[in-house]
Amino acid sequence: MPTATINRTETESVAPGATPLLDVKGVTLQYKTKKQIVTASYQVDFQVFPGDRFVLLGPSGCGKSTLLKGVGGFMSPVEGEINLNGKPVHAPGPDRMMVFQEFEQLLPWKTVLENVVFPMVTSGKYARAEAVDRAKRYLEKVNLTKFFDAYPHQLSGGMKQRASIARGMAMGPAILLMDEPFAALDALTRLKMQEELLELWEELRFTVLFVTHSIQEAVIIGSRILVLSPHPGQVRAELNAQQFNHANQDCAEFHALQQRIHDMLFAERIDAMGQHHGE
Repeated sequence: MPTATINRTETESVAPGATPLLDVKGVTLQYKTKKQIVTASYQVDFQVFPGDRFVLLGPSGCGKSTLLKGVGGFMSPVEGEINLNGKPVHAPGPDRMMVFQEFEQLLPWKTVLENVVFPMVTSGKYARAEAVDRAKRYLEKVNLTKFFDAYPHQLSGGMKQRASIARGMAMGPAILLMDEPFAALDALTRLKMQEELLELWEELRFTVLFVTHSIQEAVIIGSRILVLSPHPGQVRAELNAQQFNHANQDCAEFHALQQRIHDMLFAERIDAMGQHHGE
């Protein structure tokens, strides 16, 4: 298996000596198809610290969503380890809440409010009265105050994603896992959702592990970006992007970082194609 060149020279956003919340060490993840065993990610290392907006970025098939499933406890590494708050991850838990790309994440027979309350009560983490209070508070934060009693089929795609984010945040997880949550939205709604997520982060400073294949979105959302090589996903570079947002995306530095990441991913593809043709 080839070893990717790793550049970690631009991670000044991490305080020296800080203790990671999430520690992924040498993780290789595989899954089975009908014909073969596929290696999705290979010996991946990264650390996520409290308050990080950490983005996994790479082309389709590089294993970024598979890594998110590993952190979520839905898959176990064939080598390496995943630790959260110093404890090994072996199964899903309420300390990790997932927001998926698909709109239909909510239970269709429950109202928006009940959808947010449901996991808090069924997990036993909160009594019902406290769960209702928390649900209302977080739905207010994502601008769904007027839709407590609405059903999912009455919401737009963006509103469904807001409700899913509120449901995840209300649980009070150690880390929020977001798997391309805005990819299926139209361009304007996606922009609005990015802005709202950053506003929510500014208020609450929660920790998020965010998957995307959009370079622009990665630079806007991420305080740090882990660039993954094409399949199987290996760490190509870890970059600091905390100084960028929607307001300064027209500046030269923003475009320079975008171009650098683009060149990095394109070079990886060229290398992969050259190795393939050379076989």
